[in-house]
Amino acid sequence: MDEQSSLLALFTSSFLAATLLPGGSEAVLVGVLLAYPDLHWQALILATIGNTLGGMSSYLIGRLLPDEKTLHKKLGGSMRSLEWVRQHGTPILLLSWAPLIGDVLCVAAGWLRANWLWALLFIAVGKFARYWIIATAIN
Repeated sequence: MDEQSSLLALFTSSFLAATLLPGGSEAVLVGVLLAYPDLHWQALILATIGNTLGGMSSYLIGRLLPDEKTLHKKLGGSMRSLEWVRQHGTPILLLSWAPLIGDVLCVAAGWLRANWLWALLFIAVGKFARYWIIATAIN
């Protein structure tokens, strides 16, 4: 796979991994960085953008949910994430990268109508930090 295709695959996997679909983009990031070490910053930035956009799509899903019963169903019966967002506000979205809880935190933030710019900022910072740690660990 060439550099452009690798970056496109990284962006796509990063986006999909941050939606309610299962998947992980860390392995793709590692693969791209091992194959093309000179693409360190491009890969890091594209993975962060893709993953952040995926997180914001979950936020949008939350905005579109009409009532608490529907939200309860989408969050898999756990309302803990909703309470965390209520209690801590958008800074809790720094954990949007975390497996199992990250997606539901984004949905909960959307449903609670958290400010989308703050949500975007905290999601992006959290996602970037995770990818930066991974990228730094393999260099």
